[in-house]
Amino acid sequence: MKSISYLCMILIGLCCACATTNEEIPKGHFNVIPLPANIQANSDSFLLDKHTVIVASEPADITTASLLNTWIKELTGYELEVKKEAGDNAITLHSGSDSTQPEGYTLKVGNHQITIQGNTSSGTFYGVQTLIQLIPVAKAKAMYIPGGEITDSPRFAYRGLHLDVGRHFFPVAFIKKYIDLMAMHKFNTFHWHLTEDQGWRIEIRKYPRLQEIASKRKETMKGRYADNQFDGKPYGGYYTQEEVREVVKYAQDHFVTVIPEIEMPGHSLAALAAYPNLGCTGGPYETGTRWGVYDDVYCAGNDSVFLFLQDVLDEVMTLFPSKYIHIGGDECPKVRWEKCPKCQARMKQEGLKNEHALQSYFIQRIEKYLNSKGRQIIGWDEILEGGLAPNATVMSWRGIEGGIAAAKQHHDVIMTPGDYCYFDHYQSRSANEPLAIGGYLPVKKVYEYEPVPAALTQEEGKYIKGAQANLWTEYIANSDYLEYMAYPRAAALAEVLWTPASRKNYDDFVNRLKEHVARLDKKKVNYAKHVFEVTGKITVKDGKESLTLDSKLNGGKIFFTTDSTAPTPQSTPYTQPVAIEKTMTIRAQVFQDNKPFGNEYNQRFVYSKALGRQVKLGAEADQAYRPSAEVLVNGIRGSESYNDNEWFGYKNSDFEAVVDLDSVQPISSIGIGVLVNKNDWIYPPKQVSFSVSEDGKNYKTIFQQTTFSQQGINNVRSVFATVNARFVKVTVQRFGKIPAGAEGAGDQAWLMVDELEVQ
Repeated sequence: MKSISYLCMILIGLCCACATTNEEIPKGHFNVIPLPANIQANSDSFLLDKHTVIVASEPADITTASLLNTWIKELTGYELEVKKEAGDNAITLHSGSDSTQPEGYTLKVGNHQITIQGNTSSGTFYGVQTLIQLIPVAKAKAMYIPGGEITDSPRFAYRGLHLDVGRHFFPVAFIKKYIDLMAMHKFNTFHWHLTEDQGWRIEIRKYPRLQEIASKRKETMKGRYADNQFDGKPYGGYYTQEEVREVVKYAQDHFVTVIPEIEMPGHSLAALAAYPNLGCTGGPYETGTRWGVYDDVYCAGNDSVFLFLQDVLDEVMTLFPSKYIHIGGDECPKVRWEKCPKCQARMKQEGLKNEHALQSYFIQRIEKYLNSKGRQIIGWDEILEGGLAPNATVMSWRGIEGGIAAAKQHHDVIMTPGDYCYFDHYQSRSANEPLAIGGYLPVKKVYEYEPVPAALTQEEGKYIKGAQANLWTEYIANSDYLEYMAYPRAAALAEVLWTPASRKNYDDFVNRLKEHVARLDKKKVNYAKHVFEVTGKITVKDGKESLTLDSKLNGGKIFFTTDSTAPTPQSTPYTQPVAIEKTMTIRAQVFQDNKPFGNEYNQRFVYSKALGRQVKLGAEADQAYRPSAEVLVNGIRGSESYNDNEWFGYKNSDFEAVVDLDSVQPISSIGIGVLVNKNDWIYPPKQVSFSVSEDGKNYKTIFQQTTFSQQGINNVRSVFATVNARFVKVTVQRFGKIPAGAEGAGDQAWLMVDELEVQ
């Protein structure tokens, strides 16, 4: 125990230095993200002050102690002494050698001691990350840490974040910050996407033209992809091998494994620009300036391609000690291979039945080489096509089907489906959102993700090693925007991957996030605030629709208007759901201390006789664009950026919907919205038709349209002589296969439909 004289000395020091009482010393809380597996709180509390010491003896624990000191100094202005001996008023770090759950730890906080027992040094590190989140965020000379015991270990072994530096380049200082934030949230794998059509970003000394030519492009797309506009400014950058080693060492100190990705056989145009002999046509090529997929890929029939890639991988392996090397394998068009004599000769020589099998040959040849060096490959789920390489790990990004197929073949799988894990998607429906690639992925949807598909047996589910969020940077040109897209969605995914599924609760997560964002503020993270902004939820009761508004902001008050004017603290205070009884625009804003917080809620509602009525769909929309059926008649028209969860998307079936108006009544107008954006593979329908019925059995077609020339949203409307009807049927026939020469040629075009209106 501390002696009486020692206690007096501390109290006198605190009074002199802080001019505060014990009641005013900040107290921490158990607002930890990701939530630990088990927390047992008690009435103890530990007083952290300048006399506290950190006890650590192992080299890795001493490094971890230094990282803890960095955070403490930020809050208190001083660092704690690091010693090798235990005593009172100490934070003791100790690492064991339990390899069964190496990242697990036990954290005990008592009145006089904090002890962190890691199963291994990585477990100790994660225990320290939890301790940091127990420390109050407010600056002070001393602070109380809440007493209790935490026993913790992760649910999944692989917890990853990805970063594409090919489209836009990010400096080493930011890469370190990215890794630091990963470690704070207990991610353990950084997937570094280093090569792309638009830029090669790693120094390969045997091939200097990769630095001289492939790392640069003459200009960059600006605005939306469909605009086909360019900025006319040269762009470039690459990491030297010294910088790569620096990043890898920094990551190791934070118990993050860096997995490099060297794309092949597609997404290789930049490399072809530097070494044209590696392509099927011999060029000339230039580093890509537009986004999307290019037809020019590595020539699979050319042995010099494999010698080049082996040389590249040899240098890569000297820089990255990771078990895995990611080799891409995605989005590889076969059009060059189909016409290339060398590729066709290779297929004949190897007895390959088609170009998909040729891609499998390519991947397996690279895998054998990497296996011979003691490494293993990871590839995107396209590597399943033509036959999976024997020891490959699959990253399932085109939904969950690839992951299911690989797991059933007893291959390890990393789940990264676009619907839940693509952080380049929009995260808000606000019109004020910066430009993004499309889609809609709010924090809540990320949090609700379950990485182990229900289609797998318990044994097959063991092959799901974890999940990863991907940040593709076509539209993310700077670090502020990258942070905005990553957080707090990454915090939500961190909890998905670390915390037992039975412990997850979104409302509790948001409550902890309210304090957690203060830590992000300390690290100067430009995180998005959508979680705390006003959200709207439509409800239907007795055929009448209303809008419920909500905000998770502590102390926030919501004010709204229905006349299209901007809300202020003098507008109508929100106290109950707002009835939707006519066409109107509802604008709402949460205010804190009479100041607006975050983006405004701004939604136009179009009133129609179909509003809130029962609707039945003939076929389910594709998983990627499948809102609930009532969204079709909620009075909200989908936006052109289709990031609002309003559009119903179909690739393999036509659209049919029937709305029940509850009674036979006169109608004189029917409408539906269809979206056209051919650059995004969204094509106009072949036909739209409207039919009406009084009994739901006998329908009369009253309108058909077969031409849709407008890019963007086509509001298909028919005004006709009044008829009596109870049931309204809308059918929309999809376009079918995308024609040759267009983006996505040969694939099924998307049909996008939204908002059925009846007047």
